[in-house]
Amino acid sequence: MPPVEKNAKSATHPRGSFLDPAALMRIKSLELRARLVVQGFLSGLHRSPYHGFSVEFTEYRQYTPGDDPRYLDWRLYARSDRYYLKRFEDETNLRCYLLVDLSRSMGYGSLEYTKADYAKTAAATVAYFLSKQRDAVGLVTFDTQIQEILPARFRPGHLHRLFLALERSPAGKGTDLTAPLEQVARTARKRGFVVLLSDLLAPPESLELRLGYLRSQGHEVAVLRVLDPAEIDFPFNQAAMFHDVETDRELYIDPVFARQQYQSRFAEHAAAVRSLCTRLGVDLYDLPTSQPLEHALFDLLNSRMRRGRQVARKAGVSR
Repeated sequence: MPPVEKNAKSATHPRGSFLDPAALMRIKSLELRARLVVQGFLSGLHRSPYHGFSVEFTEYRQYTPGDDPRYLDWRLYARSDRYYLKRFEDETNLRCYLLVDLSRSMGYGSLEYTKADYAKTAAATVAYFLSKQRDAVGLVTFDTQIQEILPARFRPGHLHRLFLALERSPAGKGTDLTAPLEQVARTARKRGFVVLLSDLLAPPESLELRLGYLRSQGHEVAVLRVLDPAEIDFPFNQAAMFHDVETDRELYIDPVFARQQYQSRFAEHAAAVRSLCTRLGVDLYDLPTSQPLEHALFDLLNSRMRRGRQVARKAGVSR
């Protein structure tokens, strides 16, 4: 993994007044953070030109080929020129599995908060948003091994338990991405939406087989690559001891001489991850921790909509 100093695909987003991540992270309650991000996000959608998103999230869902046309809402069609179906009280539209990396490297942060703080808030935001749609959400937290498992459910009290499970601080040293992916592949009997939140500081080849197996089972998969700005830009200028938090190695490095090699290896790793995600049909989004959390939610919805259109096109071709 790239060293960090000791002590020390991108969709177009709707315009709006986003919450400052630093101010958001000062709120102790994870649930309150998630609620504020979702409220701001929904408000932004109402003001945005992105009419592809339905803003009646809890009452309607977009029509897809094979749905019963008897439940189409023609009044909504007259207003939006898009087909929506009325949803019922007991309908669960999606099963989402959130895989959150809490390895030691996720405890790094050059800002007022760490990558783990950011990833947990992003996961809580997605869970809160989907729960409001009556969708089932599950959670797997991990480092070198799986720490917490919550099955995908929609029932009273489940969201609160999910928030409590996310509160755990990074503890393990290394990152093992295979265990959580295998866990979902083994236990998720129905097709769902798998969201991996990680800095991906692990060999890309360790991802390929497991992500490929999930895709072969019919799951949609999105990867949110959470990175600190310092890892991206390598802004260090003075020679210092650098500490690899996952191996505990300490190296004395002069950034002036190390910068080019670091940036080259960082770019190679990023390119390898992008390449395997493209081959497997996995959506990959970079999430710098300086970026508003609303972007993570928008990226996931953009991923879902784009895949929905692909399914619709395939259904049209097969007819």
